[in-house]
Amino acid sequence: MISAELTIIPIGTLDTSISKYVVAALTALEEAGVKYELSGMGTMLESEDPDKLFAAIQNAHEAVFKAGANRVATSLKIDDRRDKQRSLKQKVVSVKEKLE
Repeated sequence: MISAELTIIPIGTLDTSISKYVVAALTALEEAGVKYELSGMGTMLESEDPDKLFAAIQNAHEAVFKAGANRVATSLKIDDRRDKQRSLKQKVVSVKEKLE
């Protein structure tokens, strides 16, 4: 299972609000069929198929341009674990169990 953290920042917009760009990016992820979880600072992604994941990220990046941004900065972190299948939620549970 591949876990990824994606942050796409529109630059060169006329407003400080970026929610319309976030919506554009999330719509592209939904259309690609990639599982995601939105947070206040980025989006967590999960996929078993790296090609599908990277295509979805590219589509999300391009969607922000189509929404009107003149410049887009995209940051991506990937955790590609192949010895076990672990979801994002399972990773969090594992850490919380060790905190107790």
